[in-house]
Amino acid sequence: MPMFSENYAPALLVLADGSSFRGWSFGAPGTVMGEVVFNTGMTGYQEVLTDPSYCGQIVTFTYPELGNTGVNPDDEESTRPHIRGAIARNICDIPSNWRSTQSLPDYLKQHQIPGIFGIDTRSLTRVLRQAGAMNGVISTEVLEVDELLRQLQAAPSMVGLNLVQEVTTSEPYEWNEPTDTLWECYPEADAAEPTLTVVALDFGIKRNILRRLTRYGCRVIVVPADTSPEQILSYKPDGIFLSNGPGDPAAVEEAPKTVQALLDQQLPTFGICMGHQILGRSLGGETFKLKFGHRGLNHPCGLSQQVEITSQNHGFAISADSIQNADVEISHLNLNDRTVAGIRHKTLPLFSVQYHPEASPGPHDADYLFRDFVALMRQNAGQ
Repeated sequence: MPMFSENYAPALLVLADGSSFRGWSFGAPGTVMGEVVFNTGMTGYQEVLTDPSYCGQIVTFTYPELGNTGVNPDDEESTRPHIRGAIARNICDIPSNWRSTQSLPDYLKQHQIPGIFGIDTRSLTRVLRQAGAMNGVISTEVLEVDELLRQLQAAPSMVGLNLVQEVTTSEPYEWNEPTDTLWECYPEADAAEPTLTVVALDFGIKRNILRRLTRYGCRVIVVPADTSPEQILSYKPDGIFLSNGPGDPAAVEEAPKTVQALLDQQLPTFGICMGHQILGRSLGGETFKLKFGHRGLNHPCGLSQQVEITSQNHGFAISADSIQNADVEISHLNLNDRTVAGIRHKTLPLFSVQYHPEASPGPHDADYLFRDFVALMRQNAGQ
């Protein structure tokens, strides 16, 4: 293990299976517990930190260098970081990037989030791949493995945990900021005045989803996850969007009932990640927890002769065997493990995917899905 300045305090990571890793602290001091997962992306760490889908989790970054480009307000996917803790191999204290306004360690200190670095993240990732994602604890206060393991017994399992209530908006609001033209990959996206109204159910929505919908000509109204069907319909939407979010979709018990009520209106509906799982459950499907989940920027998805490289972040999936509705078909599979990555209805304007077409970070192969959603809304409005 490399030598570090005495300015770094020691830190200890302990997993629920008894595995332990000693390193140094970056970010805030303290003790934090959560589900330990790994992300294989080589970029976009600030977007990961601020993605509400990571609520309740301690994220291992497999890319060995973290913090080189610092952080900046423009790359935040929500109002604050949602991870419980961060794990890295090497940390950069002095970032170099024209957009940087703060170092990553200072950013985590500001938001009271502990991190540990200087450990063998390859070894840790192998543990998580073999045994599965599990609870863990990072501490700068307690450096005894047995004591942290004892404290860890009180941490709740991610299965059955409703974290949507922690991240959803408390009040409805309207979003009107499109993707900055500096980062626009598809100039044909409609930047005209909004002609379609989309109501987005916020299970933990990312800002870039809202930007993409706005760029494609939508007026977007974001509502809390527990909003009633009657209130949603009072906005006279042309379409319904079901957002990403954290935790176990089966624990968000009211959401499928809300979606079922909205399906009766036959409005175009598009779901991403948690929204995909909620839509699947509303159509009679079941969800299950993946062993270690899909978190990264290079997951191939497809079904027949076309493959999309996708950005993903989820620990649950729809069971293919549970899709008994003859009118629902699987549109995409994750080509790494053949899990369901997309569904659509054969007669109603409904579809969803288990990945992030808005990227941020990630490839833009699937951005066309926003265009398809808009086309469905325009077709439905014309009818």
